[in-house]
Amino acid sequence: MSERTSILIIYTGGTIGMINEPVTQALVPVDFSEISRQLPELLKFDLDIHTFTFDPPEDSSNITPQFWIRLAQLIGEKYDEYDGFVVLHGTDTMCFSASALSYMLQNLNKPVVFTGAQLPIGTLRTDGKENLLTAIEIAAEKHQGQAMVPEVCIFFQNKLFRGNRTTKHNAEYFNAFVSENYPPLAESGIRIHYNYHAIRYPVHNWQLEVNTKLDDHVGLLKLFPGIRPEVVEGALSIPGQKGIVLESFGTGNAPTTDWFLSAIRKATDRGLVILNITQCPAGSVDPGKYETSRLLHKAGVINGRDMTTEAALTKLMFVLGNQGNRGSIADSLTKTISGEITI
Repeated sequence: MSERTSILIIYTGGTIGMINEPVTQALVPVDFSEISRQLPELLKFDLDIHTFTFDPPEDSSNITPQFWIRLAQLIGEKYDEYDGFVVLHGTDTMCFSASALSYMLQNLNKPVVFTGAQLPIGTLRTDGKENLLTAIEIAAEKHQGQAMVPEVCIFFQNKLFRGNRTTKHNAEYFNAFVSENYPPLAESGIRIHYNYHAIRYPVHNWQLEVNTKLDDHVGLLKLFPGIRPEVVEGALSIPGQKGIVLESFGTGNAPTTDWFLSAIRKATDRGLVILNITQCPAGSVDPGKYETSRLLHKAGVINGRDMTTEAALTKLMFVLGNQGNRGSIADSLTKTISGEITI
């Protein structure tokens, strides 16, 4: 490997990698092997920058756990060759992918920076150029020979967030992502300011372990006033389902009607794992604060605290894929794996 810092840009798909075809003006994927034609600024970096393009590129709406496995395995295969990784990804499901990778890449001590764009990189007002250039700079940054941000993270519109703490909140503006329950890892202006106390640094310099065991027999149930019994019972009784994320009200509250609590108890009694998170953009589940949340906890529902929906669903897949009994599953879900939950 070269003495210079080396970065691998992985283009998985998404808006950022599109340009207008000169004749038809239709949007087509850019050739990332010649990305410097679109971004001559890349030549100013004193870095070895290589690219890898998924063939075919995946629209983010088509992302599946199998895609996460491919991406994690690719990073694992290239891990010793590069100092950092920049993953170009569609914005719609970027938080799901970043959350999943944060669990799958265990003992990570190099940056994996996800970024993308709201406008194609080939358009005049694109946000993609600044996002990509800054993501590369962050992925290459070191302090005393160690990676500055050895995490799976998302950079977008001047802010670097922990990937499994991030949610897409805006489909139109450039500041598309927020991290309501955790501070930014860095903010870029004239210079990049790193929030060292928020960054998760490895305790041991262990070898990367790529864990691709995922179980996608999971679901999502969002409560709303007037939800009907057949909706709840249907969501809890899908054949083969092993776990469900329950988006409850406020600090983890839910109806106290007999039919609802009975459905929850029957589901947990037969082994269904129910992970309770709040549907509020910010805040945490606090079982016992109100009677409505205490009864859920009593019925065997697991406290998801302040996890995002994306982090909770992917963590449920990961834990179910790696644990053998419900006791150990409950224990794993309530502990942090990669900083996704506040203990």
